[in-house]
Amino acid sequence: MEKVTISAAAREGIGVKGALSKIRAEKKIPAVIYGGNKEPVSVTVSVKDLEKIVKAGKNTLVEMDLSGAKELALVKEIQYHAVTDNPIHADFQRVSMKDKMDVVVPLKLEGTPADVVNYGAMIEHILREIEVRALVSSIPHEIVVDITPMTINKGILAGDIKLPEGVELVTDPEAPVVHLAIPKEEAAPAPAAADAATQPESSSTKGKKDEEGNLTKDAAKK
Repeated sequence: MEKVTISAAAREGIGVKGALSKIRAEKKIPAVIYGGNKEPVSVTVSVKDLEKIVKAGKNTLVEMDLSGAKELALVKEIQYHAVTDNPIHADFQRVSMKDKMDVVVPLKLEGTPADVVNYGAMIEHILREIEVRALVSSIPHEIVVDITPMTINKGILAGDIKLPEGVELVTDPEAPVVHLAIPKEEAAPAPAAADAATQPESSSTKGKKDEEGNLTKDAAKK
């Protein structure tokens, strides 16, 4: 498993007005390291290091150097500013290379089913992530799903996905992941309303009409 090494510094001035603005002005962000039967630690990490982790992919193992002390962790969450989309906070969870843990892994679809070409079927990707259990060293960044054999009558469930060695499925195996749908035919246009002049006359109005369309006197008597 790929590992990214970064430096972290103990965060000072917690609760002090303007402390967060100062941290972000130095191109750093506040973060917390928690879990592993230890107390949470508030730290700061550089934006550059965080970008390096994100680029490496989801579930990348992070070795954090905190004043000479080493911490192994996974990124659990990164919060972004609603307007600028810049990172503003990160959560790191301590991990052990000896223990299995449950993580969410993205799914990547590959291939083109024959029914897409032959019948114009549409691929509907329902479940984009699955939860798995594995040792930290075996956690994948993503899981590739080959949808080439899929047909209109046979979709793919979570239990159908071939997992890497050492990875167990936690998600319900009956959960639908992807299926094919036939596009609905365009509805035929509704028939135009019949012109009043072509409407059949009711029994009460049957009879001869003059040039203006009015019933003649003889027809009116009937």
